[in-house]
Amino acid sequence: MVQAYNFFASWQLFPEKGLYESGERPRSGFYKIGKSANEQSLLIEHNWVMLDNQAFSSSYSILANEEQQPFENKELADEAQVEFKDSGNLLFHFYKNGEIVLTILHHILPNGYLKIIQEGIKADGERFSNTEVYHKQMSVLPYSSSVGGAVIKPTEEGVIKHKALSAMEEQTNMQLDQIRQQIELLAVQAQQIQKRKELSMMIYNAKLSFQPTIGQTYYMYQKKDGNYLLSLVSAKEWGNSMPYQSFISAVKLLADHTWVEM
Repeated sequence: MVQAYNFFASWQLFPEKGLYESGERPRSGFYKIGKSANEQSLLIEHNWVMLDNQAFSSSYSILANEEQQPFENKELADEAQVEFKDSGNLLFHFYKNGEIVLTILHHILPNGYLKIIQEGIKADGERFSNTEVYHKQMSVLPYSSSVGGAVIKPTEEGVIKHKALSAMEEQTNMQLDQIRQQIELLAVQAQQIQKRKELSMMIYNAKLSFQPTIGQTYYMYQKKDGNYLLSLVSAKEWGNSMPYQSFISAVKLLADHTWVEM
């Protein structure tokens, strides 16, 4: 059990850092690893909220003796097993009909975050791997987070800090989403400007027998010699008597003297 002390904490999910091959990305989540009342089992509590605000929770206990043992949730597994790789890696195995159907690796990252990797089998038999990243919620731990640490009891101050941190994360995530949307919009605008630039270069290299007017629509053709020409006459007006090899596009001159395809 001592080997598990590094994992004893309440952990809050970074939704944007997760990778999900099975299920959808949640909006928020908490994962708690502690000791059960008998001091011999690990107690796992997990709750999460989806994007549509549906809330879910699960909990189970598992003996930390590294032996296969009966598991309480028979729908998930018949037996379970804890494996302590080292102080930074805690692995759960879940068996059904003698075969491993799910493994959950808990890995402490160098920055103190908790990475959880779930590898299992979907209902259709296809294998999947889900990865989640959590950070430790020290202010609300009801127990010590290290062997020599003092007992930490939940306090009103801790609850306030916890709520403030949750609100802060929600707000910063929303702001980051807004920035990402702005970046995507700027990328689209840059592509449009580049397209207008390329079209404008083509038109200014074409033959012009008149002075174009801003806001006016013109018609671009390719001649038989491969050169381009700008005309006031549309392809419809030319009909079958069009003297050019092909009609390219209707274009309009903008106020910044770039051209846009109509």
